Amino acid sequence: MMRVAVLAGAMVAATPLAAQDHSAHGKKPAAQSEMDHCAMGHLPPEKCPPKIEQEPSPEPEIDHCAMGHLPPGQCPPSERNDDDAPMAGMDHGSHAAMTDKAAPGAAAEDATPPRALEGPRYAADAVWGREAMAPARTQLARENGGMTTGTILVERLEARIATDGGEDGYVWDAQAWYGGDINRFVLKTEGEGEFGGALEDAEIQALYSRAIGPFFDLQAGVRLDLEPDSLTHLVVGLQGLAPYMVHLDGALFLSDRGDLTARVEAEYDQKITQRLILQPRIEAGFAAQDIPEREIGAGITTIEPGLRLRYEILREFAPYIGIEYEAKLGETADIARANRRDPDGVKAVIGLRAWF
Repeated sequence: MMRVAVLAGAMVAATPLAAQDHSAHGKKPAAQSEMDHCAMGHLPPEKCPPKIEQEPSPEPEIDHCAMGHLPPGQCPPSERNDDDAPMAGMDHGSHAAMTDKAAPGAAAEDATPPRALEGPRYAADAVWGREAMAPARTQLARENGGMTTGTILVERLEARIATDGGEDGYVWDAQAWYGGDINRFVLKTEGEGEFGGALEDAEIQALYSRAIGPFFDLQAGVRLDLEPDSLTHLVVGLQGLAPYMVHLDGALFLSDRGDLTARVEAEYDQKITQRLILQPRIEAGFAAQDIPEREIGAGITTIEPGLRLRYEILREFAPYIGIEYEAKLGETADIARANRRDPDGVKAVIGLRAWF
């Protein structure tokens, strides 16, 4: 019995080993794929088969209609798939309402609510009251451009040397003002004469100046002529800065004798360096009628173009040299010739420009 039991146990133990599949043990391993030595450059070109070049596949045509690049009128009708029916029912109108916040001119994301503009103009008035804040605002305006200032400007203080044998002379042209940015009192004076001779012309103007814009002032007042004879004029003028930085000063004069005259001056400062400045300047005079006692004829009476080169040693102090041409025109020139005077001439100038 013992032997039978041992034999039965040995047979049971051997059964799993017999069930294993050993058929693959006798087979050879699969051959490895052949290496392409020609593609790897291991063989010379003559030992490699000729290469077959493949034609590049054509690029797919871009459907601009499907991408929405063209308006519907330029696209052919397309067959719509039933699977797209749910998409056709969607409301795409809201997409057009979406704005690109990065695009120029796009509206701000948070617009100012209307309630922000309600209430008093100044928020402090709601706390302390308008009457209490009014003096503070007045003081603030005075300290930020509303203060009263004064300036003296000597535009020309020069000697004139005749280059054609005429008489040497001198000229002054200055003005001063006192007031604020809007309202000012302006005082002007100019004149000329000959060295060693009599004073030819001298005048003083007292004007009220009112700003009528960012660059121009309207001026009105009186003018008193000291030479060649005492005469009083009413004055209405315009002074300021024209486009291209041209300084203009024009005025109409009505004398107590009823004579109407005008004068226009224009000048431009061309900076060569920060301190060296070239200034072209022109002045013209006009008369509405003949004024025999002053040897003036009707029309354009005089013209004085000139060129001055100044150097600003200080911003307030600038000597200059230059040249100027003086000419009487029209009937005024005829009167000068009748009196045996030269109606025109060129003069070299040397002078000083300063302001305080």
